[in-house]
Amino acid sequence: MTYELSETPQAAPGGTTPARHGHRLRWNKVPEVTAYFWIIKVLCTTVGETAADLLNEKAGLGLTGVSVLMSVLLAAVLVVQFRTTSYRAGVYWLAVALISVVGTLISDNLTDNMGVPLETSTTVFALVLAVVFVVWYRRERTLSIHSIDTTSRESFYWLAVLFTFALGTAAGDLASEGMNLGYWLSAVLFALVIAAVAVAHFALGLDAVWSFWIAYILTRPLGASIGDYLSQPNAAGGLGLGTVVTSVLFLAVIVGLVVYLTVTRRDVAEPESVAR
Repeated sequence: MTYELSETPQAAPGGTTPARHGHRLRWNKVPEVTAYFWIIKVLCTTVGETAADLLNEKAGLGLTGVSVLMSVLLAAVLVVQFRTTSYRAGVYWLAVALISVVGTLISDNLTDNMGVPLETSTTVFALVLAVVFVVWYRRERTLSIHSIDTTSRESFYWLAVLFTFALGTAAGDLASEGMNLGYWLSAVLFALVIAAVAVAHFALGLDAVWSFWIAYILTRPLGASIGDYLSQPNAAGGLGLGTVVTSVLFLAVIVGLVVYLTVTRRDVAEPESVAR
């Protein structure tokens, strides 16, 4: 796994910067960004959309009741995640799946229960996410996911993830419903924008950290549009598979990939030497 110093050590005489006593090394708590990462991320966003709709329709708890229940489950899983000393694929991706559902429910509550326009919620979530990034950077001097090795950085990381899901949900609904683009066209649109970000990073030198977070935000409305397209009835512009079939199908794929990664550890970096 990747590990880094939690703080930058002072240079010692002779130009070396050895780790000082009291600077504990911790493993990076999140996976390496590979093709598997993006595949599971999109699948989790799809499940977040369809599972939120499924629970709201079938559980009989109402939107508020389901929101409270899923928030409690998310809090419990995050406690386990924070207590682990290194990246664990099962715990990490369970947290992402639950945070996808909670992020969807936050946006849905604002729109359906409080009547907040999608334009407003999208703007507010974007501003809140920007504040999280600013505070994170001012405190830690980095937004890189390759150094999520302290409790503080992990807290900022999960807070940012939560608001990327909420923002992505609102933006996706705004594109597919508010702008009447439909689910399939919205999915194509967001996929093209993600492709443009990839080109800007690999061909034009767009900063890796910002490329990651922009793509991370955009995969949420991409997955949500795909989920809606598969689950919604034909009359609403979907394929009519239903939320149950869509959720079970994507969950099965997620579980299979997470089990594969747990066994092969393909998303875990090999230990690197401590920075000189």
